[in-house]
Amino acid sequence: MKNLKVALAGIGKLGSAMMVHWKKLNIKIGVYHPSRTKAEQFIQRFPNCYLLTEQDLREVDILILALPAGKVIPFMEKMLAEGNSSSVSFINMATALPTKEIKGNFPSYKVYGLKYMGHSRDLLEHGNGLFTTEDHLPDSVMELCKPLGQIIKDREDRLVEINKLATYYAVRTAVEIENDFTKKGYPPAYIKRALTSLAPEVIRSYSEGNLGHFAQEIVREIKESSEKDAD
Repeated sequence: MKNLKVALAGIGKLGSAMMVHWKKLNIKIGVYHPSRTKAEQFIQRFPNCYLLTEQDLREVDILILALPAGKVIPFMEKMLAEGNSSSVSFINMATALPTKEIKGNFPSYKVYGLKYMGHSRDLLEHGNGLFTTEDHLPDSVMELCKPLGQIIKDREDRLVEINKLATYYAVRTAVEIENDFTKKGYPPAYIKRALTSLAPEVIRSYSEGNLGHFAQEIVREIKESSEKDAD
């Protein structure tokens, strides 16, 4: 791993979240962005990074594509049109872009899928992320991901389904809170606090099994009501 050259294309929310944890271990990551100014600003935040040019990208061993789904294939087309990059292992992290589609477009290149399940802010603040892949990832990629969290072998389309379902219930809950609080005449500051602090932290505590007494009573009431409805 020490002798491998690793590059990151995509310095948005996911790229930043991953870099926070690589920075802690001083893992050297080359960074590319078409805007040199943005790349330099990013590197100022993460001293474990160094600037890469388009030419440099063709000489790395691992290229992490933390790009929006619509930009991955055009990015690779442009990069590969300018020179041979057969030694590069491309890591597709775009949730909405099936890795098999990239492999179909670039059959001569090593392309692997690695998808993050969750919100990038959670990864940034808490680490311990959950990633899925359909591929047998190289040991070097597995080692690179250790500081980020756990990798599970699963279908990519299942990740899309889970993200959509979780987003649906989260948005529905947010809308219900907003509507109910508004009907009761609560001020906007209370609504915002409920949405940004109370509800998210209660859900986190529920998932971790450390709800307070009041919340535990609500869980008990909900379960009893569900059991009665089932009968």
